[in-house]
Amino acid sequence: MMKEDESVAGKDYLLIDLRRTDHQGGTIRGSINLPAQSLYPALPTVYNMIKAAGIRRVIWYCSSSRGRGTRAACWFSDYLEEKGDTSTQSLILLDGIKGWAKGGAEYVECIDDYDHAYWESQ
Repeated sequence: MMKEDESVAGKDYLLIDLRRTDHQGGTIRGSINLPAQSLYPALPTVYNMIKAAGIRRVIWYCSSSRGRGTRAACWFSDYLEEKGDTSTQSLILLDGIKGWAKGGAEYVECIDDYDHAYWESQ
């Protein structure tokens, strides 16, 4: 049973994995893959999709969220501003999937195709 304060990916927020070919180690359950290289022209589609679904928070991540994750969040934030949308948030997953994988067992169990050996070497 879910607690009242728990959010659900795809319902309360959209988690977007921006990695293209560097999916080593797995991906966070519930996220969708939208490689950063194809993101910018897809922003209107992402926006229309989240609005239709009633999602108010989009969380972007890559390996560390210091490059692609930050860029994507900024691009989408700019797009939201252009649309005059003040009810939707464009957020960055702190430290990306690397930070998530090192966050402890409760985080690791939410990584699909988790590769322990890969994360031990990081």
